[in-house]
Amino acid sequence: MSTSARHLQAPTVRRDTRAWRAQVWISFGVAATLCAIGLSWLPGQDLDRAFMVMGYVFCLSTAFALSKYVRDNEQRRIDTPLWGSVVWAGFGFAMALTGWGLWRMDINPTYKAYLGVSWLFLISSVFTLAKTLRDAHEADVLEARLQGQALREDDDTVLQHERNA
Repeated sequence: MSTSARHLQAPTVRRDTRAWRAQVWISFGVAATLCAIGLSWLPGQDLDRAFMVMGYVFCLSTAFALSKYVRDNEQRRIDTPLWGSVVWAGFGFAMALTGWGLWRMDINPTYKAYLGVSWLFLISSVFTLAKTLRDAHEADVLEARLQGQALREDDDTVLQHERNA
C-alpha cells in the first residue's frame, strides 16, 4: 500500500464549529450569571443564602464529575463500580439537597421559580460545556496522533528511499 493511499484512509478529525463553541460558552456564562444574580439578591437569612450558594456549587462540580465519569466509561468500564456509585450518588445528593433547600425556603414562589429555572439551566449548560471541552480534547489527541503517524510514515519513506539508493 502506498503512502498516499494510507493518507486517504486516515480518519478525519471532527471539530465543533466556532459558532457552537461560542454558543456553549455564552450559554454557560448566562446561566452562571443568572444564578449569581438570583443568589446575590436572595431574600431571607444569610444561612439560607449560604446554603443555596453551596448547593449550586456542589451541583456544578458534581455535574462535571458525572459528565466525565459517563464519558470515560462509555466504551468500556475503566472506573471501579464503587467510584461510579460515588459519582452518581454525589450528583443525586447535590441535586436533591439543593432542590430541598429551594423548596423549603420561605420566599415568593416567583422567586423560587426563577432560582429553580436558572439552576436547571446551569446544570444543563454544564453537561453541554463538559461534552464540548471533552470533544475538543479528543480531537486534539487524534490530530496529534495522526500527525505523528504521518511523520513516521514520511520518515519510513525517506529511509526506504535511502536504502534503495
